[in-house]
Amino acid sequence: MSLEPAAKERPAARTTPARMPRDERRAQLLASALEVFVNHGYHGAAMDEIAETAKVSKPVLYQHFPSKRELYLALLDSHLAGLTTMLIDALNCTTDNKLRVQATMKAYFMFMAKDDQAHRLVFESDLVNDPEVAARLEKFNADYADAIGKVIAEDTKLPPVEATLLGRALAGMAQVSARYWLEANGDLDIEVASDLVYRLAWRGISRFPKES
Repeated sequence: MSLEPAAKERPAARTTPARMPRDERRAQLLASALEVFVNHGYHGAAMDEIAETAKVSKPVLYQHFPSKRELYLALLDSHLAGLTTMLIDALNCTTDNKLRVQATMKAYFMFMAKDDQAHRLVFESDLVNDPEVAARLEKFNADYADAIGKVIAEDTKLPPVEATLLGRALAGMAQVSARYWLEANGDLDIEVASDLVYRLAWRGISRFPKES
């Protein structure tokens, strides 16, 4: 039986697009915000542009992040947590302290080399003097220096305050050298660069004798 002409021309019923799960939407918004903040800095970024980059309306953006500041802090927290995980994984990947130093140095370089340029949000923030941003960065630095310090204290039997100071020094060496390497426009291979810094760090830290 053939269909009536009117039935043939009847448009298909519209379907409402499925809503993105909240966690996925949040991740999408953070990724778009990172792109805008990296390109323009905090002060030059606008919520309009972030919403446009994410292809959502501003009300949708504000449902997840009530202000640009809250969005920025959420993004900073996310990437500090990611870097912390990378570094702690490097520390825990072996019980050989020489290899631990090597893995830790490489982790910093790998973070700097990521295509999303998250390092600029973490280490080149134009809100570096903002109390909330400064507190987050200091907590990250302190927590990681403590983690390195504990390993150094166990290995050398140095007092905790001395071991933590060395932890800060090693973390600072990794961070500063990795940032310099990135600014050198990739003239030095990442494996070669991280290995150079690891050898310098290990030759220093391995001089501290274990006490019986």
